[in-house]
Amino acid sequence: MIKTISDIAKGLDIDIVGFAGNEVLSGLQGVLESRISKGLATEFEPKSVKDRIDPTMTLRECKGIITIAVPYNTACETSSRVTIKGSLSRSSWGLDYHIVVKKLLKELSGRLESVLGGSYLTFADTGPLVDRELAYRSGLGYYGKNCCIINPIYGSYVFIGYILTSLELSSDAIPIESQCGDCRLCLDACPTGALEAPGVLNPHKCISYLTQTKEYIPEELQKRMGVKIYGCDTCQAVCPKNKGVRSSRYKEFQPLKTGGCVDIKELLEMSKRDYTDKYGDMAGNWRGRSVLIRNALIAIKNMGIESELEDQLENLRKREVELWKPYL
Repeated sequence: MIKTISDIAKGLDIDIVGFAGNEVLSGLQGVLESRISKGLATEFEPKSVKDRIDPTMTLRECKGIITIAVPYNTACETSSRVTIKGSLSRSSWGLDYHIVVKKLLKELSGRLESVLGGSYLTFADTGPLVDRELAYRSGLGYYGKNCCIINPIYGSYVFIGYILTSLELSSDAIPIESQCGDCRLCLDACPTGALEAPGVLNPHKCISYLTQTKEYIPEELQKRMGVKIYGCDTCQAVCPKNKGVRSSRYKEFQPLKTGGCVDIKELLEMSKRDYTDKYGDMAGNWRGRSVLIRNALIAIKNMGIESELEDQLENLRKREVELWKPYL
């Protein structure tokens, strides 16, 4: 059955696929409970630890899990036409990965249902289970010291999706041992020290999280955000395991609209319709325009160019958006 599923997946251009049973991710329970007790959980995480480790809490008849990884490492030089640039994580360069990965999962589950029967639930960074742990247990990659899953062929620039199914699946996949060795480049490069130890991330200091939260960002952390408008790739950019890896062939992740960056002056001036046309279908839009403008205000302060954009900043002050007030 696993070979059949793998063949169908490859026919849909899904190269990285793995399998796991419906076993509870019991090894994570203590880790998750400790994070909660230490105040390290975020508002984006499911509240129930049991939901995060037990597949049958989501699909009662679950007997197996199909996990896929979709690479998004595409080549691009940021647009040279933009004079005041804000940076975007590679994860938000092109079309929203939730759309792309979900489409692949739906196509795969649809084919499987017609061939093998069974029931399926698909998740692309939207399900309760810890998807990185599923990828690890399925043999798709190993945990880097930056907490990312590193695939031996594509590196860590991969999106993870999974399917819960009533098909009885098991796997002889052996989790890949860490290949990080003594390297600590990611820990040393993290701008905020969010990587407090190998495999230990404080999300409340992580710039990727800071660019998404609507909570107030302390001034000291603001200074370390630089010009990042959405996400942060620093720990992945310095990782040796991302050098010389195979590039993604998914054209959807190429930054055709944004050029891989944000035109900050344009962002402050554009209408809601213009904003939606340019940024509405990227992953970084999930928190809305106001959050990205908040991040742009921090970037402007870090660049020291408030005087160049005084008209735009004054217009923002007139709008009296609560989220922006501490940063204007």
